[in-house]
Amino acid sequence: MRQIVKTIAVVAPLLFIGCGDSLSQPSGEEVKGGELLVNFSGSAIKGTLIEKGLIDANQTVYGYKAYKIPYTTRDEEGNEVKASGLFVIPTGLPDIVNTTLGLSMVSDDHGTIFANREAPSVIADSSGTPDGAPIITTALGGFATLQPDYIGFGDSNRHYHPFVLKDSLANATVDFIKQVKVFSKENNITLNNQLFLTGYSEGGYASLATLKKIEEEQITELKVTMTAPMAGPYALKAMADGVLSQPKLGVPSFMANVGYAYAKANGQEVNSIINEPYASKLPTLFNGDLERTEIDPQLTQDTTGKNGLFVQSLVTDYFKNDTNWFKVAVIENSIHGWTPMTPVRLVHCEGDDVIPYAISELTEGTMKAMGATNVALVPVEKVLGLNSKLGHGSCGSLAYKVATGMFAEVRKQTIGY
Repeated sequence: MRQIVKTIAVVAPLLFIGCGDSLSQPSGEEVKGGELLVNFSGSAIKGTLIEKGLIDANQTVYGYKAYKIPYTTRDEEGNEVKASGLFVIPTGLPDIVNTTLGLSMVSDDHGTIFANREAPSVIADSSGTPDGAPIITTALGGFATLQPDYIGFGDSNRHYHPFVLKDSLANATVDFIKQVKVFSKENNITLNNQLFLTGYSEGGYASLATLKKIEEEQITELKVTMTAPMAGPYALKAMADGVLSQPKLGVPSFMANVGYAYAKANGQEVNSIINEPYASKLPTLFNGDLERTEIDPQLTQDTTGKNGLFVQSLVTDYFKNDTNWFKVAVIENSIHGWTPMTPVRLVHCEGDDVIPYAISELTEGTMKAMGATNVALVPVEKVLGLNSKLGHGSCGSLAYKVATGMFAEVRKQTIGY
């Protein structure tokens, strides 16, 4: 594990860069139930990392193959949706892994995106390289990495994205894991039964919602070894109380996306929660063409008022009325108040300026008060010995470093590599 963690420390800045599209191309091998998008050799990746001065020649780097896999899931309303995801496997591991031990899986739910071109399978298809987590979890960690695009992206990009809505995010993740297992059998990819769940920001929320679904519905075919959600808004009611109490919005696109998705999922008019002229703009702003930096300038940072994003009467009613539809919805979708049986490690940076560290503190405290015995908060800065606090954007790659290190240690103790 130490070797993996040391390497992740220097390669972490690559999380949102990738290795370029000139290293390799798909080999044309026959694939059942999916499409091979990328086939990198470990030597090609290693050469690039050495050239950039990020690793030395003694470091082991695995190659990986990235497959797009279509599957069917269900949205918030219970309707079937044709979705997609990215499945990345390492190559170049010892033969015993492929013949006997099998690959351990990391289900990684990606963070908040707005443009369809940011979805995992779309990036792999268009740029020739997986983005973000597979660089760490697969090429360096030797895990098989599963990344659902989510409903609203990839093959389901004409559907609205159910932003931080637990049922559809968990459905999309669970159904993708199941489909990956089918795909692996059909394509002679040897997996073991070790499954880790993780994700950052919205993905942190999605990974914890996924664990909740697996445990509460007793999905016995999926046995989770450990879950490490990272910087997720698990206590949505507390988040909403805080945001709606402040005069200004730090990232208006995030809250506009909440209002838009929650209105659609609950059969409400968007302009019942979002003020005009913004309510009428949202279908276009959230159609998958624009990134966050293109959306925020078209919104307001005022929370309420004449130029506010949120309808004042709804906000007033939210704080006074327990039957307010939005309050009921955020309470229903808060996922911090239950008792997981699986080990949970809440990875979070103490300096998070978007999703407060206090949300993970509240989640840990609530779960323990309800009887959970294997839940712990993991402060990234303290674990890595950093002297400064990290914000939400700068924390992501280092949070993945911490999570992957924990997973690798468990794998070494249980599987043997």
